[in-house]
Amino acid sequence: MVTTPIDTRPRGVRQNIPALLSLGLAAGLAVTTEMLPVGLLPAIGRTFGVMDAATGLLVSLYAVMVAALAVPLTLATARFARKRLLLTTVLCYALSNTVVALAPTFAVVAIGRTIGGVTHALFFSLCIGYAPRLVAPEHVGRALALAQGGTSAGFVLGVPLSTSLGTVLGWRTSFGVLAVLAALTLALLAWLLPPVGTETPPRLDESHSGRRELAAVAVSNALCFLGQFTVYTFISVILLTAGAPPSYLGPLMLICAACGLAGLWYTGRTVDRNPRRAAVVILGTVIAALVALGVSFPTLVLVVLAMAVWNGAFGGVPSLYQTCAVRAQAASPELAGAWVNATANFGIAAGAATGSALLPLVGTAGLPWAAASLIALALMVVFVARQAFPSRLTR
Repeated sequence: MVTTPIDTRPRGVRQNIPALLSLGLAAGLAVTTEMLPVGLLPAIGRTFGVMDAATGLLVSLYAVMVAALAVPLTLATARFARKRLLLTTVLCYALSNTVVALAPTFAVVAIGRTIGGVTHALFFSLCIGYAPRLVAPEHVGRALALAQGGTSAGFVLGVPLSTSLGTVLGWRTSFGVLAVLAALTLALLAWLLPPVGTETPPRLDESHSGRRELAAVAVSNALCFLGQFTVYTFISVILLTAGAPPSYLGPLMLICAACGLAGLWYTGRTVDRNPRRAAVVILGTVIAALVALGVSFPTLVLVVLAMAVWNGAFGGVPSLYQTCAVRAQAASPELAGAWVNATANFGIAAGAATGSALLPLVGTAGLPWAAASLIALALMVVFVARQAFPSRLTR
């Protein structure tokens, strides 16, 4: 449904904290929905008699939908009412998780995940684009940090807690609880989120297209997520192979992922002042931790320590790339978000598929080395693309 722009007066971040935090909650729900199978792959596979490598493709299937549809869906819905469209996507998350929770066969699980993937393709472009429409231009960076902090929170808390719940009460329970949480999030967004128009916020520099910068951010983002999910898709398998009892999976993942708050904090403190330094420190730490993981495997204590550093640093990655993409000003905030969403999920899909292919060949011990090599390529893009990841913001 086409809507006319709504005449809203831009305000500061403080006045919009309830709305921005509700967006963050929805983002955390979305990431948890996407990543939940990572921690429950063995349990889902046992239920339907499916190998771990094949079950890992549930992550790929979801991500392929996002990678293929994020930009087209964002363009096709550019003139639809933002709030109504966003609420529809959250409703579809509830539907996706319900289908998976009740699935009688592995094929039905795949159908439920496909619904979620199509939803995810549109959700994040809407979520990223909402913040610039709520606040004045000078507050966009802080607003995005609040609205997209839920992305890191989903990795840090949502996936480990859901994994723990699934380990204790069964994987279906985790998806059922997510369906309920999606319904509650829908009600909260309907209450707290003000409607916004569909007009594109004014650009700070009309003489600069920013397309090369956005392309560099997208390429580095894709490579980073490709490397990350080559190994992260099988994190539960790595822990089990290193000798962790199945009942420890959730708590260990929670401890490791909680360290992601450090990466999120560091990115929030530095990306506004020095995006380049933030990118180099975050990606460099991820690479070093993955190398340490490969060297220390299969000593469980050292594996857990390496995972804590690795996931801790990665907690700042989503906010880093989202912020740099929007600041490139090559397109509307929604379309910039769509490119980040699409390339990240291309990396997730390709990473899960790469990990599935490598697992029988190199074993769990070889996955961290492959992941570190791919993220090193992402870091090389950061070094080359100085305007996309500047040392100082000039516009």
